[in-house]
Amino acid sequence: MKVCFFGLGSIGKRHLKNFIEISNEIGIDVEIYAFRTSNSFIDDYLKSNIISIITDEEKIPNDFDITFITNPTSLHYQTIKLMEEKTKHMFIEKPIFDEKEYEVDNLKLKSNGVYYVARPLVHSNVITELKKIIENEKIYSVRSICSSYLPNWRPNIDYRNVYSAKKDLGGGVSIDLIHEWDYLTYLFGFPIEVFNFQGRFSHLEIDSEDLSIYIAKYKDKLIELHLDYFGRETRRSIEILTKNGDIIGDFTNKKINFSDGRQTIEFGNEDMYVNEMRYFINKVLYEENGENNINRAYHVLRLATGRV
Repeated sequence: MKVCFFGLGSIGKRHLKNFIEISNEIGIDVEIYAFRTSNSFIDDYLKSNIISIITDEEKIPNDFDITFITNPTSLHYQTIKLMEEKTKHMFIEKPIFDEKEYEVDNLKLKSNGVYYVARPLVHSNVITELKKIIENEKIYSVRSICSSYLPNWRPNIDYRNVYSAKKDLGGGVSIDLIHEWDYLTYLFGFPIEVFNFQGRFSHLEIDSEDLSIYIAKYKDKLIELHLDYFGRETRRSIEILTKNGDIIGDFTNKKINFSDGRQTIEFGNEDMYVNEMRYFINKVLYEENGENNINRAYHVLRLATGRV
């Protein structure tokens, strides 16, 4: 299997590592290439697994099985266009695009190709179990929060220099933390109406928004979503208030609590990114018609940026 990676920052390296380990586990031979804008430093692990580094677009082969697009969000659309006829399948890191308008219908995508946009929380045990639990619940309201301290995200890297801090690279909590809207729409569908307030309110030295708060209206419920870059205690959770009591999904501690006496469900160690990569590889290997969630991911982006 011939594979190309665009972007080998922290998330790109994680996907590369998981892809290699799962491929070895199931016995797939892989040839891994990487496109980089320069021959800058690359660590020994990557060197040992990449057979060629390409720095010239004109020299990109046109026979890849999979292209991983894990470069800055602002480059996603042009990278998809560059590779649309050079690859069979794509794995695209979320968010799908930045806040500009894009002609998604103009993309030349193969009808049998897998075009998967990352949604790791959907592959977490918490969401997998909640999806089954809520089928039998009358839900009145939902509260979701993702709060953490941006300077702690990447140890030994100045937070002011990462894409999250830069609006023109697709940073800002509204789309940087779009995983919350992705799992909320997976669990409850798309809302009828959304109100959003956002801005920069903290001491952080960034030009992207560090706080975004949404209220979404559904036919039978309201959803509140809080996203920030400045919370000193990491919190990522969902509270589902139902007729029978409260259900709390805690992603940080990997458990589900209930207020009605049901036993807490604890999941122990899991890696949702490994679950996700395994899902993607299985789609590539075994799905006859492939999967294309680019349009859905763009719908989620438009929801998160107030363009629905």
